[in-house]
Amino acid sequence: MKVGVIGAAGYAGGELLRLLLAHPEVDDIVAGSESLAGKPVTAAHPNLRKRTSLTFVHYEDVSRCDVLFLSLPNGSHRAHEFEDRASVLIDLSSDHRLRDAADYDRWYGSPHPRPDRLDRFVYGIPELHRREIKGATRITGAGCNATASILALLPLFRADVVDRRRPVVIECKVGSSEGGREPSDDSHHPERSGVVRSYRPVGHRHTAEIEQELRLGGDAVTVDLSVTSVELVRGVLATAHTYTKASLDEKTLWKIYREAYGIEPFVRIVKERSGIYRYPEPKLLAGTNFADVGFALDVRGDRVVTLCAIDNLVKGAAGNGIQAMNVACGYPEEAGLQFVGLHP
Repeated sequence: MKVGVIGAAGYAGGELLRLLLAHPEVDDIVAGSESLAGKPVTAAHPNLRKRTSLTFVHYEDVSRCDVLFLSLPNGSHRAHEFEDRASVLIDLSSDHRLRDAADYDRWYGSPHPRPDRLDRFVYGIPELHRREIKGATRITGAGCNATASILALLPLFRADVVDRRRPVVIECKVGSSEGGREPSDDSHHPERSGVVRSYRPVGHRHTAEIEQELRLGGDAVTVDLSVTSVELVRGVLATAHTYTKASLDEKTLWKIYREAYGIEPFVRIVKERSGIYRYPEPKLLAGTNFADVGFALDVRGDRVVTLCAIDNLVKGAAGNGIQAMNVACGYPEEAGLQFVGLHP
């Protein structure tokens, strides 16, 4: 296949290149960057030295591809400019994640400029929409916080054990790369290092994706999401507090999670009886497409705490996009995504 990346100089774009270079079905890659056109890819991604001799090209020089990834800033709304250049278009931005234009207006603060396009894109988490992604030609990525939150909670909602009359409360602890490559005051090292900073205690935009995707054809669900910046470069740890319709026991929870994820190639259930890695830990997932999911039962009542750890740049962005590409194109789902991470 020939695969192109628009916005290849950013962090997610660099991860796309790293993963595509190892993909067995990809033999031609085009890396688009307006700001670095003409410069070697390694100028932005030094980890790819001696791995590639690719050079960045202007967007206008990205010719037709089998698959084209858009790794552009949220709100750029440029997907229509590239639709005729690819059989499969995968937009990693937030521009096409929400199905309802009113939700976009509410959470993003302005009307969507092309609301008629929203229903053309499949929400691209394979664990949630694998059937719809197969053969799809327009796919959207998912927010990294939304991905971790949805995967933590999905088994409970699929099993229909959640009391939807009560809100789901989620706390996401996130690394600095979630803010993207462009520097800002709060990413300046003396201001960022060592922090546990409440970044968005209310009103985070990924709330809308979580509520949309966990509805699953049932009643609406209310999600109260808070996001906290912590001393990480990569990683998201979502901790979700959910109330169930009736009290559950550990055996039932294990059954619910095994039925949901037992054969999923990239979701691992992490719940050990002892040791320091009893629950999901983002450190173990850097560079991988795995989502580690765990749970704990509050013995005092009907509260279940579920957790999910991911690498925000891989399972939260580029890796999930390539997983969706594999599903859409009929390739083995693990192709190009076999890296298992490092320890320690």
